[in-house]
Amino acid sequence: MGEFHYVGSELDLFAEARNWKAYWSGRIQSFLSGDVLEVGAGIGSNTELMCRRTTGRWVCLEPDPGLASQLQESLKGKGHNGRFLSVCGTLETLDREENFDTIVYIDVLEHIEDDAAEMREAALRLRPGGRIIVLSPAHQWLYTPFDSSIGHFRRYDRASLKRVSPLGLALEEMFYLDACGIVASAANQLFLRQSMPTRSQIGVWDRWIIPASQVVDPVLRYAVGKSIVGIWRRAAA
Repeated sequence: MGEFHYVGSELDLFAEARNWKAYWSGRIQSFLSGDVLEVGAGIGSNTELMCRRTTGRWVCLEPDPGLASQLQESLKGKGHNGRFLSVCGTLETLDREENFDTIVYIDVLEHIEDDAAEMREAALRLRPGGRIIVLSPAHQWLYTPFDSSIGHFRRYDRASLKRVSPLGLALEEMFYLDACGIVASAANQLFLRQSMPTRSQIGVWDRWIIPASQVVDPVLRYAVGKSIVGIWRRAAA
């Protein structure tokens, strides 16, 4: 495998989006169990959020050597070195016999050109009763130069995310998050036409729009939103 270097900048831009991170992580928390593989773990900011209610082994898979090194040092500094493992690479880097109870892709699948092949490979590494969890940006009509600049091949909707469903897994949940955010993004498309959000705009979104979405989303039955979540499960043995 050739050396991979991440071209995105959203890890820094969204690092302080605490309300958003708490919101989506709270929505998927009950689906996390057992030994977890986090694909595209970056610098580990999502790892800290998701691992709190799980007790199994946690493997952080990151193809960028620089980010993987930062992640390893961060885990050591937090006293996680025993339970957590940072691996620089992709699914193909792992031993073929290495399987997991949960595999998560948090804002990652849209960065992978052959997403269907990635999901098939992930399904092969899932234990009976295990889950694949995907969180990705929603709606191709919201695709901007910002998406392109940070390495997004696409954004998803229900139909396109269902198309990458691996054989042998049942779709357990699919829902949108951040209904109010989609309005803000649409307004940007029509009026501001910015290719890159500013830190102050992200701060406003996180402080005001996300709390509003937390109220509106359940009213709309999670049928509208700027991000989409898909959860697949393998049948128990």
